[in-house]
Parts: sequence; structure tokens; C-alpha cells
Amino acid sequence: MSRGIGYYVHHQGAGHAERARRIGERLTRRCTLIGTGLDQVGAPGPILDLPDDRMTDAFDGTDGAAERPACLHYAPLDHAGVRTRMAEIAAWIARTDPVLMIVDVSVEVALLARLLSVPTLTVRLAGTRTDTPHLEAFRAATRLIAPFPEALDSDATPDWVRSKTLYAGFVGAPAVSDGAEDGRIVVVFGRGGEGGRLDDLVAAARALPERPWHVLGPVHGPTPRPALPPNLHLHGWVEDVARHLAPAALVIGGGGDGVVAAVASLGKRFLCLPEPRPFGEQTEKAAALARLGAAVTHEGWPEARSWPDLVARALALDPAIIRALARPDTARRVAVEIDAIADRLDGRARR
Repeated sequence: MSRGIGYYVHHQGAGHAERARRIGERLTRRCTLIGTGLDQVGAPGPILDLPDDRMTDAFDGTDGAAERPACLHYAPLDHAGVRTRMAEIAAWIARTDPVLMIVDVSVEVALLARLLSVPTLTVRLAGTRTDTPHLEAFRAATRLIAPFPEALDSDATPDWVRSKTLYAGFVGAPAVSDGAEDGRIVVVFGRGGEGGRLDDLVAAARALPERPWHVLGPVHGPTPRPALPPNLHLHGWVEDVARHLAPAALVIGGGGDGVVAAVASLGKRFLCLPEPRPFGEQTEKAAALARLGAAVTHEGWPEARSWPDLVARALALDPAIIRALARPDTARRVAVEIDAIADRLDGRARR
């Protein structure tokens, strides 16, 4: 029997798990998802559930310790969750002998796998990741996977990192039939951010009362009196985001991989409101989209008076530009590449 693959999934936001599921279900080898709080439903194989390693409810990827080794981002001392988490990964590797580990994303897990003599395919997110921990994880990897087009890469990325990278493109849901656009604006909030503020959404809908506003994802705040504007519709968390985006004339959302992938696959005009993330992950991606003419961007939630101009500019975009960034059947193509790497590694180990 061929050796299996471990797929480590970070727990910040829903994009990592969704990407792992789409790639994992297309691999020919047994794929075990490794992470915290992963959904058993729809998993491509077994799940190794790990204890949480966060120090607080939030997670920014760094512990801020002055004495932390320069090759690590997150190594808090005397944390039982971190200790047990790493021990369980090591025990799983010793028990199952995987041919490789896909790491999406964690410098520490990537280096642990390398220390345990397991080849790694490390996912490289957008933004400027030229700090020592990222570069050392990249150096330790057999191959790097970028879940975005090369056109969105940072200018600061070293040539040796680029040459080691498989630019997979957006790994998202396949495009559905567009159907007819009905003029609506769709606002998307993902799981990885703070969600939307109801008073901000009310002000935006009132600034453009002639357009229906449909909001997907978490929204917080008291309901205004006497009632919501009649053109504002709150849907909460939805599973089939693409179906809700299909009739949109304009999509508004952050710069996370999930929403950008969905917008690109459907060829939707996009107003990108990047959220603060370490290493400029969303702000740099948004800036690249703007340079290409694929999106209009604005940092932070716009003031009510800014909405008419922003929406007018976004509606003037050529949607063919952002659609050109989406490649068909990305998850399958990435899985084929991973299977080929695994086969080479397995064959080399058997000689």
C-alpha cells in the first residue's frame, strides 16, 4: 500500500480548511487532515484533531516573546496546548510514516516535519513574507504552493522562493452558471475576520437606496429603529456562497483567498476592503488587484458619503480582468502535482 499524506490545516478563518478539502479529495493517496476543530463532514479521509494552541481567543500568529528563536513565529513557553499538539503530530508521523506533509500554514509545523525527516509541501500565502521564520520554512520545504496567481505575488519575494513555488492559482469553488445580474450588491464577511457592523451596513444601504444590498456572513450590533432599510437583506452564514454571488452586479469583501477566488471564478466586479493581517496578506493582494484593474480597493469600511463614488468606480471595472486570474479545475491540477511529487519521493525511499 502506498504511503499516505498528512495535510496540516491552520485554524484561522475557513479558507485553509476549504482549500484542504478540495485538494485532499482529489489526491489518489490516503490524506489525513490535521488541525483543530475540523469538520468531519466532507473530509477527504481521516482527521487528527489537535488541541488548541492559542493563548487567547484571537490568533495573530506571533507570541511576541523577546527570547523566541529567530526561526519561529509562535512558540509560547509553558503552554500545554502547544506541547500536546506538537507531540500528537510527531506521534502520528512515527505511527503512519507519511510520504510527505502539506502544511497550510505554520512555520513551526513545517520545521517539525523536517526535523522528523518528512518532506514538506508548504503553502505560501500572499504578502511580504521575507522574515527569517518564513524564509527558513520555505528553505526546508521540498516545494512551495501559492494559492494565488503569480501576478499577485509580492515584488519583495526572492527569486529562489519564486522558482521553488507552484503557483496554483485560486483554489475555490468551481464557477456556477452566472445567470442574469439583477443589479444587487453582495457584501461578504468571512469567518476569519470581525464580521460586519450593522450600523455601517445600514448607512451604506441608505447611501444607495436604489440598489438591493445582500449581506453574507456574521453581522453584529443592535437593530436600528424603526427598522432596517428595505433594500438591506441579511442572510447570515451561507454554505453556497457562489449561488448568492451569481446575480450580483458588484461584490464587496475582504482580500481573503476564499472571497477573491469566488469573485474571480464568477468574473464579478469587485470592491475590495482588505482586512489587517500579518505580513500585509490582504492589503498587498488588494493593491495588486487594483494595479491590474481587477478591483477597486479601499482600506477600512468607507464612510457613508463615499459609497456612491466607490460603487460607481467599481461598476465601471471590466470583469474580464479578474475572471482571467481564475484557472479552471485548480484543485485537480494541484492534486495531480502533489501526487506526482509523492510518487517520486516514495520511489526514491524504496530504492
